[in-house]
Amino acid sequence: MNSYSSKDLRRFNNLITEIDGVYHEMALKLGLSDSAMQILYTICNYGDNCLLQEICRQSGLSKQTINSALRKLEAEDIVYLEAAGSRNKKVILTEAGKTLSQRTALKVIKAENEIFASWSREDMDKYLELTEDFLIAMREKVKQL
Repeated sequence: MNSYSSKDLRRFNNLITEIDGVYHEMALKLGLSDSAMQILYTICNYGDNCLLQEICRQSGLSKQTINSALRKLEAEDIVYLEAAGSRNKKVILTEAGKTLSQRTALKVIKAENEIFASWSREDMDKYLELTEDFLIAMREKVKQL
């Protein structure tokens, strides 16, 4: 079998796909759609609110998917939107949203923190350095397309 991908690239892609699958499984087990989990997770990274543009930037979801999920979360009284300048909105957790986040997104963040805390400082630094290097290199490749 001929493959355009190196063995290392195939392994890397399989790991990324499997990690995405684990996050999907976590969202399902916690009773959320992937998009709702991504939104709550991103908000929790900032506290109890964040700019809509940060959700768009960090989630990797399309604007249409984010808007649909936000409408649903608003209808369920999980979040509300507030103007933040002339061109942006702030997404804010309601009290029900804070409660939901405690039993969903914050559990995921806690699990991630526990995993990272179990690694040596050197391993953590190296992992982050290599991941950032990969991201920077891929951004350069995108410019060349």
